[in-house]
Amino acid sequence: MKTQFTKLIPALCALPMLSGAALADTLAIKADAMVDVLKGSLISNPLVIVKDDKIIAVTSQSKGNIPADAKVIDLTGQTILPGLMDMHTHLTSDADAHGYKGLAVSLPRATLDGANNAQKTLLAGFTTVRNVGAPGFTDVALRDAIKDGDVIGPRMYVSGPPLSITGGHCDSNLLPYEYHEKAQGVADGPWEVRAKIRENIKYGADVIKFCATGGVLSKGTKVGVQQYTQEEMDALVAEAARRGVTTAAHAHGTDGIKAAIKAGVTSIEHASFLDDEAIKLAKKHGTYFSMDIYDTEYILSEGEKAGFLEESLAKERMTGKTQRDSFTRAVKAGVKMVFGTDAGVYPHGDNAKQFSRMVKFGMTPMQAIQASTINAATMLKHDKELGSISEGKQADIISVKGNPLDDISILEQVKAVIKDGQVYKM
Repeated sequence: MKTQFTKLIPALCALPMLSGAALADTLAIKADAMVDVLKGSLISNPLVIVKDDKIIAVTSQSKGNIPADAKVIDLTGQTILPGLMDMHTHLTSDADAHGYKGLAVSLPRATLDGANNAQKTLLAGFTTVRNVGAPGFTDVALRDAIKDGDVIGPRMYVSGPPLSITGGHCDSNLLPYEYHEKAQGVADGPWEVRAKIRENIKYGADVIKFCATGGVLSKGTKVGVQQYTQEEMDALVAEAARRGVTTAAHAHGTDGIKAAIKAGVTSIEHASFLDDEAIKLAKKHGTYFSMDIYDTEYILSEGEKAGFLEESLAKERMTGKTQRDSFTRAVKAGVKMVFGTDAGVYPHGDNAKQFSRMVKFGMTPMQAIQASTINAATMLKHDKELGSISEGKQADIISVKGNPLDDISILEQVKAVIKDGQVYKM
């Protein structure tokens, strides 16, 4: 069995100057300011005491005492925040392998790519992600390797293969009939759907992702068209709830969005074509929206080079502006929102580029940060352990130079990353 020190060797090799801090049982973190996402305010001159993997005290530098055995991390000139959380990632996918290029990627290669992408994501300040869609349970293997200390990366909540109707978005539609290719998550009808959920949970999934409508990046599907019927979605969400797992619905089209909300889905991914009824239903049911409003820029500027089908580029031209308009309307209406990027469509590690777009299209900087911290933790039902710098919670803390409430784009340049009390970047 590996010792705790052995598990930390990769991190320490990457950060030789921080080996003492990384191994310390107690840390004392000082900074110019702290974003309090619970109160929605900025706290001056905080002092945060970390013992092992937990925060044991949050106070001010003028009032707090630094334990004698603590390693002091002085972040003068910087602001600390809770570790960021991205609720829509694909860590085992790469931004340069779309369309037919993706057919050349084996499951072992995808898993190895995931290890590389996980490290990029963590060092960008994202200490927790929800990975919503990966073939062959590669995301389960990656999650467990990170948990065991064999791979550097964020805490992961994973779905395994996403559920889809035959020929829908999330099925494998690139090859002709004679190959009889079908994605692992294909399930038609209420009982097939229930069986597929049971299989995903059997092999390690802790969230269920399903494709309620067509998608931008799939061949032969229409973005706005509903895929699963109401009866199928009702059975799907009920089965997941019975097993105690949350659900995420890929849904661009209006009818599919409404059907998924009525079924009781936890979150709507993309939510591109909203109408007033969809927004009212989301507020009534407490449904979260996870809207990847940065993606359109990458797809339309780099998509052809990355292998996107011309069909997909055309669908993105039709969808991008409408999705951003829908985002603005949802924010104004007070719909619950979480931060979700669809990383893997664009490069991992660039997740934070979405913050400035969230502010541009309607959020305050504090709302955008809350979407990626306490809102995400609450949606995951882990807000007692994650999502804020608070006594008793996991020691996930990042820092940036300056004040992100004045300039949200500085979150693209994270200076320090601490996850579970271990220093990974300084």
